[in-house]
Amino acid sequence: MAYSSQIRAAVGAVRASLADVGVGVQDRRFTQHGEHDPLPDAPLVLVACSGGRDSMALAAVARTVCASLGVRCGAVVVDHGLQAGSGRVARETADRCERLGLAPVTLRAVQVRESGTGVEAAARDARYRALAAAAREYDASAVLLAHTRDDQAETVLLGLLRSGGIDAIAGMPPTFDRDGVLFARPFLELGRADTTAICEQLRVAWWDDPTNGEAAEGPLDARYPLRSRIRHDLMPALARFMGADVSAVLARGARSARHDKEYLDAEAERALADVACFAGTADAVDVAGTAGAAGAAEPAGANAVRAGERRERRAALLFDARKLGALHPAIRRRVIAHGLASVGVASNQRQVEAIERLAVDWHGQGAVNLSGGYSANRQKHVIRVCQDGMHENRGCSGSD
Repeated sequence: MAYSSQIRAAVGAVRASLADVGVGVQDRRFTQHGEHDPLPDAPLVLVACSGGRDSMALAAVARTVCASLGVRCGAVVVDHGLQAGSGRVARETADRCERLGLAPVTLRAVQVRESGTGVEAAARDARYRALAAAAREYDASAVLLAHTRDDQAETVLLGLLRSGGIDAIAGMPPTFDRDGVLFARPFLELGRADTTAICEQLRVAWWDDPTNGEAAEGPLDARYPLRSRIRHDLMPALARFMGADVSAVLARGARSARHDKEYLDAEAERALADVACFAGTADAVDVAGTAGAAGAAEPAGANAVRAGERRERRAALLFDARKLGALHPAIRRRVIAHGLASVGVASNQRQVEAIERLAVDWHGQGAVNLSGGYSANRQKHVIRVCQDGMHENRGCSGSD
């Protein structure tokens, strides 16, 4: 069969993406023409498949590419349970993947628990947990995600509307590690028109999520997710205004900004090791003990260390406020965000800036409330990140 330009581009993108994560030709047999079955112990690649046109196109192309490499190709279908009939859609999607020849195909039902970050974010977290769990269960080499150039452009706009900064402009990375599982996005250079054409040419059926609003006439109202409104209303308006494919422009900008982000992230990680310490480490005891010894009323010597140990056992993260305040703002805010993420505390720009003020504009202000029942409070020259209730005892706030 002669491949179209869209399918050729997709095949090349998937091969390049697999090479980036260390998955290549398994045996010389697979460099020769003809059908060759992968060995039972060959590496396994899983495709995250929602049933939409993007993920169905990726499933079809990945199955072909993996077969040419001697690699097994399976799929994970996640049912979020947020819409009526979602179980049926998930089952139909799994059936389509099986008919395409993917194996294993596993269907995972998840419970989406909203905890103040919004339903979309909660659903995304539940989905990634399910994907990572499936990858570990099947010992998969990587999980492929079907985000396209259009998704990348929408992500950039979404980030700019919500917070801004270089992280928003950088968009989604082509590869990343989450919960010890390697994820890759082969289709970031392809558009939604390409995935639609691939499904049509390969006669692969797909499902359109009604929350995307594709069938709606006129602007979408606030009942639709913000991403859907960006896709349906803002992107076409920008394209008309620019007279060009705005998704391609934003995607190119994201690639350039990602290099800057990666450099700043690396610098922040180096700085984090110098200005922060985590519960259970000797450094945490040293920092907390030094904070205790800084005041005249604090116990000295061994008593100060014991006081520091009591505080350390209750704090998840400790920042040296003086060292943190001496950093450049571009690095300082990343250090705070990276430190919080390291102990599993989600944060937004406003919260990061409030913690920053504990270091650079300290005038006795109160604790900064964070997600997950955490808050950040300053004592002497130490900023402690603790769970709620712990700042009330002497182990995490107040003077001894």
